[in-house]
Amino acid sequence: MHRNLKPIAAVTGSLALAASLTACGGSSAAADEKIVTVYSADGLKGESGDGWYDQVFKDFEKKTGIKVKYVEGGSGEMVQRAVREKSNTQADVMVTLPPFIQQADAKGLLQAYEPKGADLVGAGNKAADGKWTSVVNNYFGFIYNKKELKEGAPKTWEQLLDPSYKDKLQYSTPGVAGDGTAVVIKAMHDFGGKEPAMAYLKKLQANNVGPSSSTSKLAPKVDKGEILVANGDVQMNFAQSKSMPNLGIWFPAKDGSKPTTFALPYAAGLVNKAPHTENGKKLLDFMLTEGAQRQVSEIGGGFPARTDIKPTDANATELAKLIKGVEVFEPDWKDVGTNLDDYIDAWKSATGS
Repeated sequence: MHRNLKPIAAVTGSLALAASLTACGGSSAAADEKIVTVYSADGLKGESGDGWYDQVFKDFEKKTGIKVKYVEGGSGEMVQRAVREKSNTQADVMVTLPPFIQQADAKGLLQAYEPKGADLVGAGNKAADGKWTSVVNNYFGFIYNKKELKEGAPKTWEQLLDPSYKDKLQYSTPGVAGDGTAVVIKAMHDFGGKEPAMAYLKKLQANNVGPSSSTSKLAPKVDKGEILVANGDVQMNFAQSKSMPNLGIWFPAKDGSKPTTFALPYAAGLVNKAPHTENGKKLLDFMLTEGAQRQVSEIGGGFPARTDIKPTDANATELAKLIKGVEVFEPDWKDVGTNLDDYIDAWKSATGS
């Protein structure tokens, strides 16, 4: 997920308001502005304007007249940026993957707001105190090059240690990217704890190309055959595969065990002391409307956050097949949130990163 932040730009139409953004600081004048600023992890906005965000933001502006200002980066980056701006808050809505949405809450960046439709989101996909709610469900996964690996994806973690994968494997940086952090979480689950997971990742480092702050940038490299295997997530990679025909999605298993994954939803919260709080509330409400949720699979290649939405489009059918037979475990997000720094430090120590 991106370290180099894209500049704040209107998703629909252009607005010259850099000065007003920095000057507003939550004033009544700012509250009257017809804009809403979103800080988000990447994956939901299409490279060619054809992603879920693109459609939702367009429909939202048409309905409300409120323009969406969009800033994209890694989940960890978005939290760090918002922390730096606490004395002059810029964002109204924050969307990140776990455990970074919990981290944002712990740092006092979120205010309680339960969007309309949040009651239809499963209890495990929202905060009990209303600080955040998932808007798109998703699962962690890996990708491989179908053209080069004609016999299919490697089945196990252990196969990735083979010398044939030297400089042909890469995963995004834990602690910076949500999907990179997910590599550590899944390895700890599959290998049975921090120590054995770090021992494995230390060995894997011999084949790893090196750090990447952007998960989404790994898919083109896999598609072109520059690397053969990378991490990702089902929603983002499924959407990318429409224009990258060599991408295949898979879920590694520990040798002798079933392949596993875990839910990695895009979770949205209203930013504390947001300059346009009411507009932020309206956007959160809109993202959970039935219409927007039905577009999650059809346009975004993801899974609806609302449990009452049961899509039957072609994408939804294909997505269901992808995770069939894969064991879905539930991380202890409280533990991950509390000990995240310790786990990242352990990873850095193991890999020399």
